[in-house]
Amino acid sequence: MAKRGIKGITTIIAVVLAIVTLIVGLVVGMVVEGSTRALFPVPEIEELEDRIDELEGTVADLNDTIEALLPMLLAEAQFIEDSLDVTFDLTGLTGEVKLGGPFALTGDLATFGENEKVAAEFAVKQVNVLLEALGATWTLSLLVEDTQTEDDICLEKIESFGAKGIKLVVGPLSSGELRAIKGYIDANRIMCISQSSTAPDLAIADDYIFRFCPTDLTGQGPACGRFFYDEGIRYIIPFTRNDPWGVGLEEAGDDRFEELGGTVLEGIRYHKDTVEFSAEASDLKTKVDTALADPAINETNLAVWDISFEEIVGIMTAARGYPVLSTIKWYGSDGTAGSAAIIEDPDVLDFAMSVEFPNTIFAPTHSWKWQMVREHGLEVLGREPESYSYAVYDIVWAYAYSLLVTGEYDADAVREVLPDVVAVWFGSTGVIELNENGDRTEGDYDIWQIVETDGTYEWDIIATYVLATDSVVYK
Repeated sequence: MAKRGIKGITTIIAVVLAIVTLIVGLVVGMVVEGSTRALFPVPEIEELEDRIDELEGTVADLNDTIEALLPMLLAEAQFIEDSLDVTFDLTGLTGEVKLGGPFALTGDLATFGENEKVAAEFAVKQVNVLLEALGATWTLSLLVEDTQTEDDICLEKIESFGAKGIKLVVGPLSSGELRAIKGYIDANRIMCISQSSTAPDLAIADDYIFRFCPTDLTGQGPACGRFFYDEGIRYIIPFTRNDPWGVGLEEAGDDRFEELGGTVLEGIRYHKDTVEFSAEASDLKTKVDTALADPAINETNLAVWDISFEEIVGIMTAARGYPVLSTIKWYGSDGTAGSAAIIEDPDVLDFAMSVEFPNTIFAPTHSWKWQMVREHGLEVLGREPESYSYAVYDIVWAYAYSLLVTGEYDADAVREVLPDVVAVWFGSTGVIELNENGDRTEGDYDIWQIVETDGTYEWDIIATYVLATDSVVYK
């Protein structure tokens, strides 16, 4: 690695390097108090706990400016070089190197898109601080386009990126968007890393799609089935967005729920472009009435499982017209977890609170890096970033380190090294292990629910599904 010209290691840098020794070298130091996702046996964590606590205040101070993180970034970069036994190519690229950013800034996933744009831009700024310190002859930039959460518009944006010579893309967000662009990106050798696509049918080896979250087949579906059953629910009525993502998640969750002894009743599947849900709400009311007429079924063991995006506002608006629909619990998924749209509509918020509406979503490992990204999101947007914002931050860094390894702006070169790069790196979501399809292998799932504190409503994590024990741990 080229000389970095850092003079006069100050006390703060010495502390940072001590943290890096714990965090990067041992990895286990990434686990902070309250996390259920430990990476090494408990005794090792306990031995380091006191030391990490002593350093946490210093890490908080470092979050004040991106530049203050430089010593930590340099140590991390050196660790990656050493782990891969490579020397970064600092001069293979020159000028501005562009990533495409197709974010859903409007439409059914606008809350997510806004959060993730902020996280991506934060990562780009940090990458450029590191590149300058390394003496690299290039900088990273992000070209943002709004997909409007529409599959055809996403394809238009990706085609526009292709015309501009952009070969590396952060996103897109939804499985529908990713499916719509797959033919084009494979044909044109454009690499896309999605932060949140989970549809099982997109788990395909040797294509140009990577995903930094597990598929619903092995992840969220089984987590939902266990969660419902452990909550005492024995009968579920699915209310599902009728697209491959919604149906795939429903089937994966249904399978696990039935394995555990639950019963999936006839549900509702609606067209993804539906905006007014009076007919569906009436149908749901009939199904709930029919279910409750069975002596074995009651308000405590029957629930609605909503699998939607932010059209949930229209769904709940229509459901409010039928009192029986607020007598049973509703569950959601990662398509609605953290939705600002629910909180912003007083009537919908009132309904959501009445049915509790806990939502599952992939759980990043809590660490100092996770906390840094979280605090930035809170500062910029005034709300809790959802889990996939952290994945977006990690995608930017994964591209940056892969480009340093290859010295080439080439999708084939990057996709060849990226799995090895992320395997030795600890991101804001934790350890990233990819399977043969380029998808994250596994993970825990946080359960988000809207809570009220002194008249203020916000999303909070109320529990976590822990994969290792197939159990739900409540806060």
